[in-house]
Amino acid sequence: MTRSIDRLLMMIGLLLPCNMARATPDDASYFAFSTVTKEAYQKTVSLRFGEARSTLDLLKRQEPGNLMAPFVENYLDFLTIFINDDKSEYQRLAKNMEKRLEKIARGPSNSPWYLYTQAEIRLQWALTRSRYNDFLTSMSDIKQAYALLEENQRRFPDFIANKKSLGIMHAMIGNVPEEYRWAVKALGGMSGTMEQGLRELEEALAYAQKNDFIFEDEAVVAYALLQLYLNNRGDLAWNTLKSSDLSPKHNPMAAYVFAMVAMRTDRNDEAIRLLEECPAGTSYAPFQYRYYLLGLAKLRRLDGDANKALEHFVNHFKGENGLKEGYQKLAWYHFVNGNDNGYRTYMGYVKIKGASNGEGDQAALREANSGETPDKRLLQARLLFDGGYYTRAYDLLKNRAADYAADRKKKLEYTYRLGRITHKMGKTQEAVKLYTQTVDGGAGDPWYFACNAALQLGLLYEEQKDATKARNAYQRCLSIKPEEYASGMHAQAKAGLNRLK
Repeated sequence: MTRSIDRLLMMIGLLLPCNMARATPDDASYFAFSTVTKEAYQKTVSLRFGEARSTLDLLKRQEPGNLMAPFVENYLDFLTIFINDDKSEYQRLAKNMEKRLEKIARGPSNSPWYLYTQAEIRLQWALTRSRYNDFLTSMSDIKQAYALLEENQRRFPDFIANKKSLGIMHAMIGNVPEEYRWAVKALGGMSGTMEQGLRELEEALAYAQKNDFIFEDEAVVAYALLQLYLNNRGDLAWNTLKSSDLSPKHNPMAAYVFAMVAMRTDRNDEAIRLLEECPAGTSYAPFQYRYYLLGLAKLRRLDGDANKALEHFVNHFKGENGLKEGYQKLAWYHFVNGNDNGYRTYMGYVKIKGASNGEGDQAALREANSGETPDKRLLQARLLFDGGYYTRAYDLLKNRAADYAADRKKKLEYTYRLGRITHKMGKTQEAVKLYTQTVDGGAGDPWYFACNAALQLGLLYEEQKDATKARNAYQRCLSIKPEEYASGMHAQAKAGLNRLK
């Protein structure tokens, strides 16, 4: 579900002019989150698209002047594009944005929903456009959405939905890579920090504890994912989801989010259970990404049937983002199970199937083009580690250093992976030694091992309250420029430096 953010064009796009929608007021139009509107919204975000469309038709008949109809319709388009990843569908549905904005702009400007709905529609399309590399238009929409939300906050400071959306934006703006901060400064008016964004989301969640807040689930998910990916607080992310009203058994998107967090917080078995119990059937829109995630979780446990979910994904998914990763994981499955021909076959598909927009797909394509065959033991250890099965991974690698002494890359990877495992097992002194060897030995190489070792050193020292060493490690991470995963690692290092200020 991530996309590389360190693209210069994305930041240049922020410089495009900002024009808020204007239109002749329509006295018959109004904003009301009525019972029917809430029902349409809930069915949409639960991926019950057929029921959502029927409810929206009912809303339009019963409340023809209610401008919440085009607002919820935009959610439907946004989620349809997200789960289908169909470029032709995106191009067709993208034409709806301006029509909806024009309709909403004829509504009463004295309503807090007036600017808010326009901002949300622009944000949703900004995310959608970036998925298809339309970065200039995407960033223009982000700038306009930000301006609309800030103005709405000035006009209606007690309108809590502002906090949900601004919280996300302020947190993300605070983690723009340092090399592109000049673009944000050049804009004027766009600023924010991770701390500010989290505070605003916490305000929204506190409000939801005592009031009926329609966007409570959105705020919960945003808060949890920010804590997980940028604040290194995985347990808080998991507990936030567990204590919420999100229902994985009734909402495929909820199951997907729960599983993503579970897989990042040593709860791989739980992720598999959630994904196997994920609701499906004719009532729900097909959600093929869940099969990729299920196959990956099973592969990390080295399950013998991990290939089934992965094959379902590559055979039924009609989009292009994530497909190369899917074929790569199938290749890994066959490789760790002793089928070298199967590995070569599926890595061949990596070269010709799907797109290479995201970092994961790019990494898969690099592996396919390299012609290098991975080391079976190192790959098994990597998968087990990623699944949180640290003892099994450690038993594979302990006392095996001599096996990798003759190959520079494999020696570096061995040192790195053993460092990651010992860190998670609480063997911190050994982890520091191994991380340091990885950074010193691989900082100039194209592989990600040294960069992530520096990041992990920073996190380790931060946990130990050694701010000086943590800061130095984060800065070292930012100075290393690997060919893969740099954006995500640098974003985490930047977030770490911000926490230490």
